[in-house]
Amino acid sequence: MTSSALPADDTETTEVRAAHRLPEVELGAYLDRVLATGPVTEIRQMSVGQSNPTYLVATSAGEYVLRKQPPGPLLKSAHAIDREYRIMDALSRTAVPVPRMLHYAADAAVIGTPFYVMERLKGRVFRSAGLPEVPAAERRAYYHAMAEALVKLHQVDWAGLGLSDFGKPGNYYSRQIGRWTDQWAHSKVRENASIDALCAWLPDHIPPGDEAAISHGDFKFDNLMFHPTEPRVIAILDWELSTLGHPLADLAFNCIAYHMPKAVMGGVAGADLQAEGLPSLDEHAADYCRMAGRTEGLTPFHMAFAMFRLAVIAEGVLARARLGNASSPDAERVGAMGQVLSDKAWSLVA
Repeated sequence: MTSSALPADDTETTEVRAAHRLPEVELGAYLDRVLATGPVTEIRQMSVGQSNPTYLVATSAGEYVLRKQPPGPLLKSAHAIDREYRIMDALSRTAVPVPRMLHYAADAAVIGTPFYVMERLKGRVFRSAGLPEVPAAERRAYYHAMAEALVKLHQVDWAGLGLSDFGKPGNYYSRQIGRWTDQWAHSKVRENASIDALCAWLPDHIPPGDEAAISHGDFKFDNLMFHPTEPRVIAILDWELSTLGHPLADLAFNCIAYHMPKAVMGGVAGADLQAEGLPSLDEHAADYCRMAGRTEGLTPFHMAFAMFRLAVIAEGVLARARLGNASSPDAERVGAMGQVLSDKAWSLVA
C-alpha cells in the first residue's frame, strides 16, 4: 500500500492480522467499481471485535468501514453479516442511530467471504462500563443515553419495516435456549458444569408472557458509538446477533456488567457506584422501564439467561482461537470468561 492515510495516533485500529489479510488489489478494484472510491491507500483492522473481522479502508474518496465473515469453518447460523446489513439498512429509516449502509457483496469470490461496506463515523466507543474517560458527574447521562437508545430500538414497528421474517415472533426464550444449548454442544472444547446445569434449568423456568421487538442481542457500551463530546448515541454497532426477541433479554444483557468485575469485561461489580457517579443496576433498569412504559422488569431468570448465552458465545470464541481463525488476538482470554459468566449465572438461580 501507499503511505498511511490514517492518523499516526489512531488507537481503534491495528495492522491487519495475518489470518485476516485481504486481497487488496481485488478489493480496491471492486470498491472503485461499485462505490467510485478511487484507489485504496490503506487497510487497517479494527482493534476490537471477537466475531466478524472489521476493517477501516482508506481510499482517495475517503474512509469506509468493511465488515466480513471470518475465514475457516463456521458454526451454523453464526456470522450472518447479511442480516447485519439488512437490519441496519432498515433501521436507517427510523430514529434508531445506525451507520449508513453503502454496499453488500454476497459474492465470496471478491475477498474470500461475503462482506458489506458502511459509512465511517467518528465518535467515542467506551470499553468499560465504569466510563473512566468521562467525568463522574456526567456518567449517569451516558447510561441514560444508552437506555434511551435501547428504548428507541424496542419501539420500532418491525412489521412496518418489512422485518416480519427477520425472526420468529413468540417463544423467544424457548427457542434461544435451544439454539445456545445446541451451539454449546457443537463448539465445546472443554468441560463447563455450570453451562450444562443452565441448559437443564433454564427451559423449565421461563417467565410467563411473551413479547416481540427487534432485539440487538449484544447491547453494551463497546457496541455503541457516542457523539465526540455529548452524551448521545450516534450509532449502535455489531448487529450479528439481532433478531425478533423479548426486549427484557436486551436489557438483561446490558446489565451483565453489574455482575462482572473491572478485570472481566470492564464490569463494575464491587465498585462504589455512587462515588463513581454510576446508576445501580436497579436504577438503570428502572430508567429503561420508565421510558419504555414497562411495569415489570428483570428477574434472576433474565440475568441468568443473558449470562448463559454470553458464556456460550465466549466458549465459541475459545473454540475459534484454537482453530486459529478468531477475529481478535485476545480470543483465549475472552474464551476464558465463559467459566466466569456461567458460574455467576448459575449462582443467581441455583
